[in-house]
Amino acid sequence: MKIIRPKSLKELVVEELRTRIIDGRMRLGAGLSENVLAAELGISKTPVREALMQLKLEGLVEVQPQRGTYVFRLAADQVVMISELREILEIAAVATAIERNHAALVARMTRLYEGMREAFDANDTVAYRNLDGEYHETIIDLCGNPYIHDAYSQIGFRIQALRSRLSAEAMLNRLSIKDHREMLKLVKARDVPALQSLMRGHINQTKQSYLDVLERRDFLTQEIAS
Repeated sequence: MKIIRPKSLKELVVEELRTRIIDGRMRLGAGLSENVLAAELGISKTPVREALMQLKLEGLVEVQPQRGTYVFRLAADQVVMISELREILEIAAVATAIERNHAALVARMTRLYEGMREAFDANDTVAYRNLDGEYHETIIDLCGNPYIHDAYSQIGFRIQALRSRLSAEAMLNRLSIKDHREMLKLVKARDVPALQSLMRGHINQTKQSYLDVLERRDFLTQEIAS
């Protein structure tokens, strides 16, 4: 029997802070203090500093010399670029996943969709968001190309964080569950062209929804300032 190595303190801190950023408890652009986080978590600053460096590699934290460390923040043009890369990678991955691992893809996507349906019916937006992320990551995991997987990992956590900012929108969730049901049908049918077309529309809808959120936030900021 293999012995499972316990997680290090740094790994535990990474998981805790990553979850807070993704689920919105830490707002985008918020300042991060090693001293404050260490005191809050009841640990020394060293694992906090190491965790922040890991989160920087994941794109969730920005370190600005002479200024400090902040939760990542995306301008509209960055949202567009991340969405473009996401589209390129998921569109390529789904074709190879169907070709190489069709049975496993259908089985895993079916299980996740059933969970999404239950979460949607129960209005459990947290569970729905997490399952939504797993649904798309399954396509990447089963594509059989580690280079696509590595490229996606550069944006995966930021996509999750953006998704969580949209998951409270009931209308968007209704559109989302409909798209995911249709994706599963097309995966089962091996209809790659129709599936890729649907996924392009789905990803671009998500992109536009977040751009709309950014626009509203900027408008509100200007209104408060005036």
